[in-house]
Parts: sequence; structure tokens; C-alpha cells
Amino acid sequence: MRTPDGPLDITTPFTTWGTLLTSMFIHGSWMHFIGNMVFLWVFGDNIEGRIGHVLYLLFYLGAGVAAAFAQIAIDPSSQTPTIGASGAIAGVLGAYLVLYPRSRINTLVFAFFTTVIQIPAVVLLSIWILMQFVEGVGSLGVSSQGGGVAYWAHIGGFLTGMGVFALYRLALTRRRADDRFPRESA
Repeated sequence: MRTPDGPLDITTPFTTWGTLLTSMFIHGSWMHFIGNMVFLWVFGDNIEGRIGHVLYLLFYLGAGVAAAFAQIAIDPSSQTPTIGASGAIAGVLGAYLVLYPRSRINTLVFAFFTTVIQIPAVVLLSIWILMQFVEGVGSLGVSSQGGGVAYWAHIGGFLTGMGVFALYRLALTRRRADDRFPRESA
């Protein structure tokens, strides 16, 4: 938000890092909250089951922070608050794409009829990230006084999740290769 004299200075009792973390647990509406929780329920349990509770929490928070930095990098002068778990959940989606690209996701489709179809994760998540990118590019240069969607946080979180879990898969592949073909000591 801007005043006639320049940006509005917002004070908070939290540190910048505290605000960065707590913003991941605040939502703008019940629909925002419910939508995020559906995505977390569908995709998050598989990632958590794969790496465990503690690493999952650390990954989730890290993806959320990376998502916030991505949004800030795109629009550093924005005074619009960014809230919600969407960036962190986008990190979970990116991780899911790397680990389970062939999994089939039950998807509710609204068209001239309502039905549930199974869509491969690679297709569903590719469409989702493409939509985020198109909307993100469309939002560039648009000044918004109201709360908008932090598309670049979604993209940053998603790419973070993909990157972290691509490295995770690489480490697992190397470990398995080392177990199968141990190096001989000289």
C-alpha cells in the first residue's frame, strides 16, 4: 500500500524471519485455506512418508521461504502482503513431480458435467505450473492495491521442490550404485 507521501511503513512485533515463517500459516479466506489443505492432503502425505516427519517439516518451511524470496525478487517494491501456504505447498508439488511423475491423481473435473478422472501427475502438475507461469507473466507490471495471487511464489516454491528432490534422487542413485559396486581400496 502506498500513501500520497510514499510507501506505508507497517510495524510488527515479529522479526522479518518470524513474519516470513508465520505468513505460511495465515490465509486470506476459508476457500484459500481449504484449497491449500486439499493440495497438501493429496500430495504431501507421500512426500512426508518418503522422507519422514522432521525432514518434511524442514523441507516445507524451506520451500516456503524460497517461494517468498522468489516473489520478492520479482517485485521487491511491493507493499502487498503475501500470505498463505501456497508457496510451500508448491514446493511439495514440485517434489511430487520428481518422485512420482507416473502416479495417477484422482481429479474432480467441472465441465458440462462433474466427474472424477485419473490424470498422470506429470500431466496435472505440468498444466498447473504452466498456468502459474502464464498468470505470473500476466501479473508483471500490474499495480494492485488489493490482495493478489503470488504466482511467482508458487513458481519459486515449485522449482525449489523439484531441485531439492532431483538432488535427493541423485544422492539415492549414487548410494545404490555404491552399494552394488563398492570401490576397492588401494
